[in-house]
Amino acid sequence: MIIVYTSPGCASCRKVKQWLKDRNLPFKEKNIFKTLLDEDEIRYLLMRSENGTDDIISKRSKIILENHVDIDNMSVNEVIRFIQENPSVLKRPIILDEKSFQVGYDSEEIGVFIPQELRRIAFNSCPPNCPNLPGCASGGEKKTQA
Repeated sequence: MIIVYTSPGCASCRKVKQWLKDRNLPFKEKNIFKTLLDEDEIRYLLMRSENGTDDIISKRSKIILENHVDIDNMSVNEVIRFIQENPSVLKRPIILDEKSFQVGYDSEEIGVFIPQELRRIAFNSCPPNCPNLPGCASGGEKKTQA
């Protein structure tokens, strides 16, 4: 199942949700301001990210800058508590499933959330010279011929 961590008013979050809906991909939305993220969930996000806190925490957020918070010198438990108390420090959207993890909306990278079998079918349905092939195979937007 695809999980999307969002916040109200986030344009990238809306793009991701629309992209998933357009492709009939089921997902669970978690509004970080309405749902308290539990310790295990935050720990899981940190483990899944390649660069730990750098990937999921905005060090330019108002709370961090105004309070001179040094995330890099916090223990994991302190980081978890900080995120729980200040969910606005999380970058958004955070998209993940069993195999993939992405922060932010990237029209080229988001295709990894299309199941591999569907990507294979799309790829095999087009002849090699098909102008739509890159869009079909990657899950990107199909190009129309003029």
